[in-house]
Amino acid sequence: MPQVESATASEAPPPQDAWLVELGSRLPQWESLRDSSKVIIPISISRVNQFDAARLDVEMSAMLKEQLVKVFSLMKPGLLFQYEPELDAFLEFLIWRFSIWADKPTPGNALMNLRYRDERAAPITGKEVRTGLEGPGLSVSQKIFYCISFVGGQYVWSRLQSFSAFRRWGDSEQRPLARRAWALMRNAEVFYRAASFFNLLLFLYGGRYKTVVERILKARLVYGSPNMNRAVSFEYMNRQLVWNEFSEMLLLLLPLLNSSSVKKFLLPFSKDKSGGSSGDEADCPICRSSPSIPFIALPCQHRYCYYCLRTRCSATTSYRCTRCDGAVVAIQRLGSG
Repeated sequence: MPQVESATASEAPPPQDAWLVELGSRLPQWESLRDSSKVIIPISISRVNQFDAARLDVEMSAMLKEQLVKVFSLMKPGLLFQYEPELDAFLEFLIWRFSIWADKPTPGNALMNLRYRDERAAPITGKEVRTGLEGPGLSVSQKIFYCISFVGGQYVWSRLQSFSAFRRWGDSEQRPLARRAWALMRNAEVFYRAASFFNLLLFLYGGRYKTVVERILKARLVYGSPNMNRAVSFEYMNRQLVWNEFSEMLLLLLPLLNSSSVKKFLLPFSKDKSGGSSGDEADCPICRSSPSIPFIALPCQHRYCYYCLRTRCSATTSYRCTRCDGAVVAIQRLGSG
């Protein structure tokens, strides 16, 4: 008992501010656990969905254009071709007006469960962030610039190209101003293509802004509903695979079949029993018509058209007569022997 009392007395008591030191070391961990809303939620948008949405928008515009062309099909031929850039711009404007301007996704984006979000005003952390997909849509200025760049830019560039080609700005006989304008157009096109290629590499790496305009506007495609998965139907693909395999099998087997043997096998089941009549003997058994240049197969002496018999004998080295299934050794013009 005296030894226990001496051991307890030898231990130094902790300082009075020890709990404050421990509290200061543990406080950051407690704060991170208590306020988990400050953690940035990473989101990943499927690149395939974004490409598919853009392709579906192009297909939708093509379908609308096809229906509009059918409406004016009875008018003067070539009338719509003269105003094709205006027609394309009008259809693109309609899609923009009733989708992006109305804070709704485009048809392709709607099918892929995507919408545009203003990345500049999107919340990164906070209590309102639950899935990382929250954020307002495009602002008015972004919508207007989107229309000017996509609709107006494509129309102006298309008209400028057709006008410069019609005026032959690139010819050496043109004035220096025209040649300078042509060179400027070519340089602008090369610069835009290079920028688009560089933006594509960035998009494949990071998954943001598939076009240059979207990167400039900070308009990012995000999922409209976080709980909606991409619906992929393989019914059409399976049907195509079945038909492709079936057609390849037929292409492989049909050359191996002997047509004369097949006809001879099916002849008893045919409804036409006049195959052995004298009138049928005078017709070519291949084309079923009267021979214009009659030839006979040797040695069976059956009558054929020259072109029918020559084609069959050239196609195979061991052609057999269609009527008697005998081997055809040679052909001879009728009456020449």
